[in-house]
Amino acid sequence: MKPGYDAIVVGGGPAGATAAALLAQAGWHIALIEKTQFPRSKVCGEFISETTWPLLRQLGIAGALLDIAGPVVLRVGVYAGDAMVSAALPAPTGRVHENGRALGREHLDTLLLRRAAELGVDIWQPWTLSGIASNANGYDCTIAEKGGAQTRHLRSCLIIAAHGSWESGAMPTHSQRLPPRAGDLFGFKAHFTNSALPFDLMPLIAFPGGYGGMVHSDGQRVSLSCCIRRDQLATCRRRLPHASAGPAVLAHIEAFNRGVALALSAAKLDGVWLSAGPLRTGMHSFGKDGIFAVGNAAAEAHPIVAEGISMAVQSACLLCEQLIARVNTQRRSVLSSDVLESVRNGYAATWRRNFTRRLHVSALFAHLFMRPVCARLAAGILEHVPQLLTWGAGWSGKADRLRGAREFDVSQS
Repeated sequence: MKPGYDAIVVGGGPAGATAAALLAQAGWHIALIEKTQFPRSKVCGEFISETTWPLLRQLGIAGALLDIAGPVVLRVGVYAGDAMVSAALPAPTGRVHENGRALGREHLDTLLLRRAAELGVDIWQPWTLSGIASNANGYDCTIAEKGGAQTRHLRSCLIIAAHGSWESGAMPTHSQRLPPRAGDLFGFKAHFTNSALPFDLMPLIAFPGGYGGMVHSDGQRVSLSCCIRRDQLATCRRRLPHASAGPAVLAHIEAFNRGVALALSAAKLDGVWLSAGPLRTGMHSFGKDGIFAVGNAAAEAHPIVAEGISMAVQSACLLCEQLIARVNTQRRSVLSSDVLESVRNGYAATWRRNFTRRLHVSALFAHLFMRPVCARLAAGILEHVPQLLTWGAGWSGKADRLRGAREFDVSQS
């Protein structure tokens, strides 16, 4: 049995790496288990809102990320049918040069995890959590080397679930397989070079049965990511039986969206199409007993608002704030149920204050723009009142400073 940890983090994406790094900065002994070798690409909109960059600076990683990231996003837009509308992106600080930017997860996740390792986190990669059992002082975890025969046993007072919302596994926070439904959403992403998309614009794209977005990312690439209903995806595949899923979805989008067709008219695919799903949007769980959930393991907003990375990083900050403030550093190995519940209640309260509106707004926008009639009506209104786009971006959280972490100081212990 390996020496005990204060916490084991399951998942090395933005939520998990952020949580591990923050707790390590505060003097905690942390292990992180990640099943995939980095660098690796993921289906993701890639945008990081302005309000998240101060938290990345606190981790000492913002400079390296900004050196790679794409251009500053100054405008949001809607491409729906023939409509192409844009308006200013909210700038919470008033300094537009600090607005959000995008970069690929192969860079973001790699640098975040490397920073966690620099801060003393033990990284187990590529390993998976294959078993978990509670004991008097926490948890005994069995981990297995992915693709190998090795296993290890780790002991921890706490576990932080930072896995994907649709992943299955040994954790109680892992999802249960559900029967297929026509409305299940599947995510697709690809990068393109030589796109005509304006450098400062991030448009929402609407098409029958789905929605998505485009943004200039790192390496002079444009990222196109989208979600499409299971039944609409099947229709796309029937229309182009000899094409793979990604190109079939893109053909469907371009057939119904002039803005995307123009932006990619001379563009070339850079790499391959990625897919994931079905998505599990909505509220999931804050965990139970000594297990806490962050990122998509806690909840997932519809990607239409491009807040996934920001919610991952920010939710990890909110949980770590509670853990550092409420857990006695001298007695981490003996945590009462009262202490655990106080942490969970504080975390849940600050989480809801920051993110509940984003969940509701993202669901509203998703169902609005997936429906052709509603999308046409919305686009018509936006053409006459483009300021509504700025307000909508604000409602989705892009103008909201993280509340609850104002006095968060990771040096306290």
